[in-house]
Amino acid sequence: MILASLIMNTQGKPRLTKFYEHLSVERQQEVLRAVYSVLSSRADNLCSFVESDDIFGPDTKLVYKHFATLYFVFVIDNAESELGILDLIQVFVETLDRCFKNVCELDIVHNFNKVHTILDEIVMGGQVVETSSAEVMKAVQDIWKLERVGDLNPANVKGIGHYRNSRS
Repeated sequence: MILASLIMNTQGKPRLTKFYEHLSVERQQEVLRAVYSVLSSRADNLCSFVESDDIFGPDTKLVYKHFATLYFVFVIDNAESELGILDLIQVFVETLDRCFKNVCELDIVHNFNKVHTILDEIVMGGQVVETSSAEVMKAVQDIWKLERVGDLNPANVKGIGHYRNSRS
């Protein structure tokens, strides 16, 4: 199971955090600091898997990729494949690149809702639900179309009473 999905910059500022288990805000901050400490101290030529028993609990690992000024990190348990998660990170980054035309840190900061939507199409509740960048983009574009039309805007929802009255 995926326990957390994180994007942080090379200064340790979190740009996206999604925990799939309940943790207090204080504990989340501790985890973020510990993850950054581990990643920033690793050489670029080392593998992208790190045992994280002391950070997130027993039998957990950090799987990460470093792109430009960003770390893309997934915290996983032993049930997940490290190589599968590396591929998943690649799908996530490719999808972000398709969406933002060569994604950068500012894209993530200014479009965090879109980034969360993309991540939610790939991972839900700690389980991988889609591994095709093309399929994720189709689903995300459909969601964005609905949002632009206003169907998902709560201010535009009339409610069941309005629907019943309009049918009589």
